[in-house]
Amino acid sequence: MKPLNVIGLAFAASLLSTAAFAQDINVAVAGPMTGGESAFGRQMKNGADQAVADLNAAGGVLGKKLALQVGDDACDPKQARSIAEKFASSKMPFVAGHFCSSSSIPASEAYADGNVLQITPASTNPLFTERKLANVLRVCGRDDQQGLVAADYIAKNFKGKNVAILNDKTTYGKGLADETKKALNKAGFTEKMFESYNKGDKDFNSIVSRLKRDNIDLVYVGGYHQEAGLILRQMRDQGLKTVLMAGDAMNDKEFASITGPAAEGTLFTFGPDPRNKPTAKAIVEKFKAKNIDPEGYTLYTYAAFQVWSQAVAKAGTTDTKKVMDVIKAGEWDTVLGKMAFDAKGDIKAIDYVVYKWDAKGNYTQIDAKGT
Repeated sequence: MKPLNVIGLAFAASLLSTAAFAQDINVAVAGPMTGGESAFGRQMKNGADQAVADLNAAGGVLGKKLALQVGDDACDPKQARSIAEKFASSKMPFVAGHFCSSSSIPASEAYADGNVLQITPASTNPLFTERKLANVLRVCGRDDQQGLVAADYIAKNFKGKNVAILNDKTTYGKGLADETKKALNKAGFTEKMFESYNKGDKDFNSIVSRLKRDNIDLVYVGGYHQEAGLILRQMRDQGLKTVLMAGDAMNDKEFASITGPAAEGTLFTFGPDPRNKPTAKAIVEKFKAKNIDPEGYTLYTYAAFQVWSQAVAKAGTTDTKKVMDVIKAGEWDTVLGKMAFDAKGDIKAIDYVVYKWDAKGNYTQIDAKGT
């Protein structure tokens, strides 16, 4: 039997530990940790894990440690809304998420009701910041911006050629395809085919047959990397040399694992590779030391935590309205470079570029002429 004073000390230590834990600031990252887009959920979690670790090592936020929660929405709108309601009910001040626009948009409404500040690293549909919600920001660009870059590239490099536009009917895919079509048509370029498919489809032979019949030189895909990879493989199986082009949801090497060497020549739009920015050098080295490639939206998620934490320190509070006022009034140092936001919550400096995949499963930025 333990002496009473030992039991008392142990009880007191337990209380202190519980009190310390209770004073942690709970924050979260939310995205597709499972499902077809889980590669991007992994990117986001990697970025969030490293950001929280670095912030805590530097003393935390407002003198308190951050405790990271992870929400898996599987890119399902209902699941995303449920996660958002859970985080909001727990009075969480900040969430980095979500990935799919079809998740971020419904989740943002629950976050607004719960006074949670939401910064998405990856959702590009314009509607996310067009509803005058006071709690939303994004550290990425918008589809009406990357669609313009894609259309400009197509108009310059495929003038007089046959172009098809496909979309997966999702908020992201359909929105991006529509913006690209709009920009192409405004430039005087009319696509020969505009067609939809369902996210999750695996058999695209009927669509590929139409591409073959119409002698399509380039097919633009508004959708995610899983289906785009299958479309490409099935095009090659039917002997089509048609170039495939898509948006930022192609930015994960899982695409090359789906297509193999057939990935060569595939194009997509994304911001200038954040891994190459001088502002990201030290953080990239930390990831590499852990054998993690901080590709895609890894560093965008890290940047979301940087913006929030710096603003909280300046505001002296985690209150969403006060922090948001500070964010929109300032300029913030991040791994992506300096960031400033407009009244809607969009970043002021946008710079999409075009990338090309090679046969070895790597991609590099190309110039306007496609070289």
